Amino acid sequence: MGESIFDRSINRRNTLIKNRNILQTTYIPDQLPHREKEINNIVEIITPSLNKDKPSNILVIGKTGTGKTAVLNYIGKELLKADPEKKNCSFIYVNCEIVDNPYGILYNISNQIITDHNSKIPFTGWSLDRVYETILFYIDKENKVFIIVLDEIDRILQKNGDDIFYFLTTMNEILKESKISIIGVTNNTKFTELLTPRIKSRLGEEKVVFPPYNPEQLQDILRKRAEFAFEPGVLADDVIPYCAAISAQISGDARRALDFLKVSAEIAERNGDSIITEAHVNSARSKIELDAVVEVIKTLPAQSKIVLMSIIKNHESKSTVVITGDVYSVYKEICSALNCVVLKEKRVADLISELDMLGIVHARVKSFGRNGRTREIELNINKDIIDFVVKDELFEPLLKHKPIKQTTLSM
Repeated sequence: MGESIFDRSINRRNTLIKNRNILQTTYIPDQLPHREKEINNIVEIITPSLNKDKPSNILVIGKTGTGKTAVLNYIGKELLKADPEKKNCSFIYVNCEIVDNPYGILYNISNQIITDHNSKIPFTGWSLDRVYETILFYIDKENKVFIIVLDEIDRILQKNGDDIFYFLTTMNEILKESKISIIGVTNNTKFTELLTPRIKSRLGEEKVVFPPYNPEQLQDILRKRAEFAFEPGVLADDVIPYCAAISAQISGDARRALDFLKVSAEIAERNGDSIITEAHVNSARSKIELDAVVEVIKTLPAQSKIVLMSIIKNHESKSTVVITGDVYSVYKEICSALNCVVLKEKRVADLISELDMLGIVHARVKSFGRNGRTREIELNINKDIIDFVVKDELFEPLLKHKPIKQTTLSM
């Protein structure tokens, strides 16, 4: 048998990771350091479910990477230990980043409740009322408490409003034998402000806030993972403190810290190096941050991409500060070239604010007193990412377009 194209990579690779699963952000360890207070708080609230009593609904709030999902999955495992036959309560988890519409959420919940394959709700085709009534029937048959976790709950609200929350929180008024408790999980600290009054009081009966991890806490988390993930002696002493420090700057994100550590090790392995060093962390940081921004830009709506392209074109053609009016002028020309609807200037200003919140641009307000105010806009992305935006298939017609202002739209 001839040589494989993988032979060279296999021969050069130096195995440093002995258990890759432990470095995954989805891995749930037996202990979750620095989240004991939050775990105990949630446990105290939902303990009545073990006696078939309905616990309060909970809203779990915290920035990305603060351990919310890990804690709830850990509590779900512990709840099963306390009630192994699920006679008193059941724990149901739904990721609303993946399932973000009312039918999909109810379908997902039903799949975890209805065990008879012939009775399962179809993926599509039923009315929402029929799905709702079917779930109510099967829930009530169980005569127990169902704790339903809706992770990334804000995704549903953004796309479909809060009707699904009304459906779920009013189920207890219809059920006779069983009860439902909702745990909503969000990284939007202002989430409750977006809810209608009828839902706000029902959904957020109790709140549990997860603070960001500090550098010392992140080091503890990484050391506990590294102890079981790596071969002895492969980590330089400064790697874990460095991963923790740069992650603490990004809102204390433990997921990002783990990603830095994992990708650093993978880069060292691919290079055939025997030690993981700070240099590998820097390489990992560049790769991860580039990939993260590119993924965000890929998912932007077309109008947001056009606004971003307008900012890029302004920065290419102007040596002076770029302001909102400059961006809008170029935006209108690009829309004309692409045959797109032209939004009003206020809406474009809103899209600039959204790009600012995503960290893609930096827009600071400058006041001119009685003459009003504007925003000075700077790009927060490097040349590689700018090239990625420019090459988006949305902008292919610009290659053939002859702009009114050659300095603004030249590709």
